[in-house]
Amino acid sequence: MSSWVKNLLQYRGLLMLICVLGIGGTFQYGFHISVLNSPSQFVKTFINDTWIHRYQLPIAESSLRLLWSFVVSSYCIGGLLGSLATGYLASRFGKKKCLLCSDLIPIVGALLLGLSSTARSFEMILLARFLYGINAGFGLNIHAQYAGEIADKKMRGFTNTSISIFVTTGKLTAQIIGLREVLGFESIWPLLLAVSGFWALTQLLTLPFFPESPPYLLMEKQDKDGCMQALKQLWGDRDHQKEIDDMLKEQAARRSGRSLGVLELLKERSVRWQLYILIALTITLQLCGINAIYFYAVEVFKAAGFHDMQIPYLTVGVGICETSSVILCSLVVDRFGRRVFLLAGYISMVLALGLLTLTISLQTMYTWMPYCSVILIFIYTLSFGAGPGATTMTINVEIFSQEARAAALVIVGVINWLGLAIIGMVFPFVVATMEQYCFLTFLVIIVICGVFLYFYLPETKGKSSLEIKEDFNKYNFKNQPRTERTPEIFVISTRL
Repeated sequence: MSSWVKNLLQYRGLLMLICVLGIGGTFQYGFHISVLNSPSQFVKTFINDTWIHRYQLPIAESSLRLLWSFVVSSYCIGGLLGSLATGYLASRFGKKKCLLCSDLIPIVGALLLGLSSTARSFEMILLARFLYGINAGFGLNIHAQYAGEIADKKMRGFTNTSISIFVTTGKLTAQIIGLREVLGFESIWPLLLAVSGFWALTQLLTLPFFPESPPYLLMEKQDKDGCMQALKQLWGDRDHQKEIDDMLKEQAARRSGRSLGVLELLKERSVRWQLYILIALTITLQLCGINAIYFYAVEVFKAAGFHDMQIPYLTVGVGICETSSVILCSLVVDRFGRRVFLLAGYISMVLALGLLTLTISLQTMYTWMPYCSVILIFIYTLSFGAGPGATTMTINVEIFSQEARAAALVIVGVINWLGLAIIGMVFPFVVATMEQYCFLTFLVIIVICGVFLYFYLPETKGKSSLEIKEDFNKYNFKNQPRTERTPEIFVISTRL
């Protein structure tokens, strides 16, 4: 207990920055994934009323469906564009400036949404969703980069896992404030969708009090004094020369004096297997079946005899399970490592999906079977949160060095946003065709990727970027002599 309190005091600057980064970073991403579910019918009614006001006729069902799909997909389009821009902008201007500028985007979006009802303009909703997507694309990538650079080895697992904590917290917050007792009623749906501007304003007012990431200051800007000052603010007032030396070694091992672009990263042989791991992790996160679980939860709860008025609260309970398991994982991941949580999560999810397919198929035969399905939904959600939900972004951040991380996270963002768009379009047809047997497809994907990661993913706990790179070089240069090696660098330890 005393050790925990000591760490809390020593790293209080880091912990405060984690909160500030999260509220305007991945929290926004998670919030907008869920927030549109509650007021969806209200927005559709508004579109129809606006159409009648303009043309004195109700909108055709096909046109309403098309407009609604634009409202949903504009968020993904904006997110993709935001992700593509982060690599260059973050390297050129720094993470802190990029986040502060991107905070202005959802504030504008919130104003558009807040005034859309008064102006009788559903086009303002489309534009606001697009702007929210750009901000979420920035936030998802830059938050991950920032978090990956501000923690030392002792706190790196917790800091990187906080990326996932804020995603799930954002989703849960949207579920809670979307309840009819909070903001989930028709007269104030614009306020519900405009709340995002408050999170952005919070970060805009607080982030200026914190430093740019220390590796960026030292390795990109050659600002040793600024780097040392940032380390002391985040990690406490002690000797940080060893950390400075590690950054200098990593900088000396670079192939060039700047960060790699996406095309350069794809051509770089020394990160080939890191890219394979990144792609496997990100695709599995999108196709592990979590969206299907949330979709089927409503049907399962109905079959178990729960009233329609109770189901939204049960869905919130599922969200609480996911959030709490991610938080629990973050507290112990630095002790047990990333691999054990990831692979254990995959195993539990496979078992839960297999049994859930069986119980849903048999739920009309036995009165107690739906309750088994309810239990399995919660088990699956807990396994997802403590496994891939918590560790995927952590591993993606840690397996790349400073020069490659920005470009790697752009690739993560592209896969993520394309995956969201494709799932949004294809998933309803998959469910309609395969029904509960769609879980078997997700099960197979998890098994294939889990086996691959079991053999080729090294543990990253407590290792520097150079040590992790050496682990992967066993695969990157397996069949040919290496043309490069990490130089031996002897750094004389002196105070800056």
